[in-house]
Amino acid sequence: MTLRIKNVTKKFGSFIAVDHLSIEIPEKEMFGFLGANGAGKTTTFRMILGLLHPSGGEITWQEKPINYETSHLVGYLPEERGLYPKLKVVDQLVYLARLRGMDKKSIIKEMHYWLERFNVPEYANKKVEELSKGNQQKIQFIASVIHKPKLLILDEPFSGLDPVNVELLKDAVLQLKNNGTSIVFSSHRMEHVEELCDQLCIMHHGKPIVHGSLKEIKRSFGRKNVIIHADFDLSEIKDIQGVTKVKETAEGLILQIENEEIAQDLFKAISNKGFVRKFVLEEPSLNDIFIEKVGASYE
Repeated sequence: MTLRIKNVTKKFGSFIAVDHLSIEIPEKEMFGFLGANGAGKTTTFRMILGLLHPSGGEITWQEKPINYETSHLVGYLPEERGLYPKLKVVDQLVYLARLRGMDKKSIIKEMHYWLERFNVPEYANKKVEELSKGNQQKIQFIASVIHKPKLLILDEPFSGLDPVNVELLKDAVLQLKNNGTSIVFSSHRMEHVEELCDQLCIMHHGKPIVHGSLKEIKRSFGRKNVIIHADFDLSEIKDIQGVTKVKETAEGLILQIENEEIAQDLFKAISNKGFVRKFVLEEPSLNDIFIEKVGASYE
């Protein structure tokens, strides 16, 4: 195991930000933390990095504590951006990478690779403050990976990016994972975690309420969705036994059902009524699971 969080608690006065969290994050995988603001994700990251000390429990990486001796092996993209606005991009990246123990020649080589990768090679000599927020975020990302960390922690890496840049960053993250980096990232965007992560933890008020492999979590949830688009009235199938939730859309219905057998009952009920344009049985989405477990609607 790469990263082991064992019975970790963090209190600020009487407030418990993280409450007895125990997680093992496998090596060379992507692990997602999901949760609303205030769920304890960023506090957990700061403890992993050694920026905050746990009130109880222990955090180890490859059986050793994370401290300044291991900092060159870790990369961190904080949710709050922290670049120096008056510095040129090249000076900013050289400064931060030197802190990680790199020599200038290696830094310049890596910088040019990443700026080309993100389609902004001309930014090397621009001041940080001259860049858009999205492009500043690319520079911050480069700063977190330029030293080729073995463990990469990304706190809301896609927030504030347009769809094109989200895809650019996602591709970069997947490449790093395929090259052997262990990646932990937080998001409140379910679809990003669903698309990228092998394992995940949903946190709520500092506690893990769902934790494990994405496939197993979906399988154990049991409930599934059926999407039906048809050219006739579907109202009578809403009352079929085993249908637990109904959502009307412009084109038809999305039904949450207790198990796969109910889908057969639905199909029989509509099969001779007219033209069915779409009938799809889907795994539950992370959004479904989150709402069920956290017990509140969540955007």
